[in-house]
Amino acid sequence: MKKYVGQSIKRKEDYRLVTGTGQFVADIKLAGMLEAVFVRSPQSHARIRKIDISKAKELPGVHVILIGDDIKGKIKPITQFESHSAVPPNVAKEINPKIQFNYESVLAVDKVMYVGQPVAVVVADNRYIAEDAADLIKVDYEQLTPIVNPFEAMKEGSPLVQEQVEQNIQMEFHLNLGDARLAEQQADYILKTRVHTPRLSSNPIETRGVIADYDLRTEQTHVWSATQLPFEVRATIAHCLGWTEQNIRVTAPDVGGGFGPKGGVHPEEIAIPYISNLVGRPVKWVEDRLEHLTSARQSRDQIHDVVVAYRNDGTILSLRDEFVVDSGAVNFFGFTCAYNTAYHLRGAFKIPNFEVTSRIVLTNKTPNVPFRGAGRPEAVFTMDRVIDMIARKLKLDPVEVIKKNMIQAHEMPYDQGILVKDGARLIYDSGDYPAALNQALEMVEYDSFRKRQKELKKEGKNIGIGISTYVEGTGAGPFEGALLSVDSTGKVIAHLGASPQGQGHETVFAQIGADALGLTPDDIVIKVGDTAVLPFGAGTYASRSAVNAGSAMHEASLKLRKKIVAIAGIILGTPPEEVEMEDGKIFSKENRSHSITLQDVYKRARPAARPPLPPEIEPGLQVTHYFVPPTVTFASSVHIAEVEVDKETGFVELQNYSVVHDCGTVINPMIVDGQVQGGVAQGIGSALYEEIVYDQNGQLLTGTYMDYLLPTSMEIPTVKKGHQEFLSTRNPLGIKGVGEGGAISPPAAIANAIVDALSDLDIVINQLPVSPSRLRGLIKEAEKKQNSILSK
Repeated sequence: MKKYVGQSIKRKEDYRLVTGTGQFVADIKLAGMLEAVFVRSPQSHARIRKIDISKAKELPGVHVILIGDDIKGKIKPITQFESHSAVPPNVAKEINPKIQFNYESVLAVDKVMYVGQPVAVVVADNRYIAEDAADLIKVDYEQLTPIVNPFEAMKEGSPLVQEQVEQNIQMEFHLNLGDARLAEQQADYILKTRVHTPRLSSNPIETRGVIADYDLRTEQTHVWSATQLPFEVRATIAHCLGWTEQNIRVTAPDVGGGFGPKGGVHPEEIAIPYISNLVGRPVKWVEDRLEHLTSARQSRDQIHDVVVAYRNDGTILSLRDEFVVDSGAVNFFGFTCAYNTAYHLRGAFKIPNFEVTSRIVLTNKTPNVPFRGAGRPEAVFTMDRVIDMIARKLKLDPVEVIKKNMIQAHEMPYDQGILVKDGARLIYDSGDYPAALNQALEMVEYDSFRKRQKELKKEGKNIGIGISTYVEGTGAGPFEGALLSVDSTGKVIAHLGASPQGQGHETVFAQIGADALGLTPDDIVIKVGDTAVLPFGAGTYASRSAVNAGSAMHEASLKLRKKIVAIAGIILGTPPEEVEMEDGKIFSKENRSHSITLQDVYKRARPAARPPLPPEIEPGLQVTHYFVPPTVTFASSVHIAEVEVDKETGFVELQNYSVVHDCGTVINPMIVDGQVQGGVAQGIGSALYEEIVYDQNGQLLTGTYMDYLLPTSMEIPTVKKGHQEFLSTRNPLGIKGVGEGGAISPPAAIANAIVDALSDLDIVINQLPVSPSRLRGLIKEAEKKQNSILSK
């Protein structure tokens, strides 16, 4: 019976976070701790001739300086993360991937591949001394030809970012369903266009940070890292340093935002533990904002060349897409983002003929990793711009084209005919996409908006409305675990492998456990972000924690309840099936007035209790459960943006934003709404403001917030939210993920709204962000073309 799941109870973790009593990596202070500073390459592509550290070593307070030559044969390079890069055999057979090995040394050896790559590290009594010493290190570079354009990178004879990766194509694959080229011959219209989503930075409020403390007596190292993946960090440290994995403890304390780049493993997370071992003292490194914008992993940067065949009524017959992912100098996550884009491309639409070719290309830029949405925003921007362009060509309302091609509720479960990244068939198991669209249209009073739009047009005001839909694979495997126990006070302690960066894990997992155990959320203590308790864990990414860790929590709670009830039945002299638990009290159905507590059960469950438990019941109140999902769950959403455009300046005012979202069972509506609101804020940044720019030499031009623009609270409207609850069939609670969803659709919805506001002009927006200067250029070009036609 649901009592707490579905309720907007206050977040348990918020008090410490809003009162400044949380503990982030930068807050941790250990006795005798040293501080590290990394020397980073100012060159995008160059050979290292010589590094002179002589003057830096002489500075008082400096303890250690390491360069690439010092770690040769001692620290292995970071390679692709196998847990995220492995291609299932049946997927490999279907897409025929070609993969070339790539890697990054923890400190650059022989050459550098991007601006900001670590070249040396200085460890000193404090950061001030370390920075002064770093300034004294002189590096002699022999500049090589940088390659920053992925299409140039693929040409024969182009400079190689990594010598073993031919033509700089680290990976490519081809996916085919039906016969797109035959469909093109039978179509009334063919649409050809290029769509570009820019490179972005994640910009969490807390930058990255690492502390390591090596204990000589136990040969154990405790690492604190602002990471989404403490278990992945532990495994990578063990691999790169050749250490026993169980001698490494990784703790993710409070983490101030992750969004994906904190989901990778960076060189600093390997170097700092190594140095702590070397000097026998704790060592700390905290990233500054310039380092973050320069060196922290980036994302997006896809270019799509699309060919779409469609009929006079807007029915899409086929979609052909050749797209390139500019992965920067290293690709750590294999085909994750690229294949996510490919299998999400058709979204909520029925397109029977489908062909995708993708190439992941290395360039002399900071490496890319998945970022909130991980390939899905790129797919949705491409698909929804196509839908809107078809509607404009046919002079139809975009709603008509959306409905014409949308999967219907009675067609569920719907098989899209290809495979998910995990190897399962791509089958949407539940949902009603047309109903979500209709609900969203009602929320914005769509027909009234159209009337108001015509009236305001006469007054010279340009308002527009744009729609975006998506279906998102959430809750990716491979697994997640929960270990539950009861302590002597009667509290339930739950250790989980998924660690939060603001998502509210301590609250929602307590809600799930409380319902299963007949307790209140206050009776359950959630502990996360520590590899010392659970032997296995995956992490928080890909909208997966509620699905996987939530399901593990639910199943572990049922296991624990079963054991509690069995022991309580012995105490009460009642068959287990007659025992009930409610609000922390345990009693017989026939005698509710006589109850016992978890403390009573704990005492009886102890080893050597008198009288002893029956031999078939193992002493102790501790259970573990690992939930392994059969495949992803499919969340879905409709976003509608309302804008006003100033033609003279190109400025876009976002007036209203509305979302209807289906994430299956809603555990805590307040937290879900917060996730959607925050995701939309990031999506608005992608749509209108954010873009990492490199020049032709691979030099970063957007390395400060003077150049890399972020939206503030002044630019973000309060999102109107509506919910659907079509339960997933793939986990016991019917949950679908929600963490990334808000960020997926805003670029498409806003671009479509801008085009709609300027419907009197022939404007195509297929590149982000839609900055005032870029939009003003499009307006001027369209007006010039329009005037030229009128003058004839």
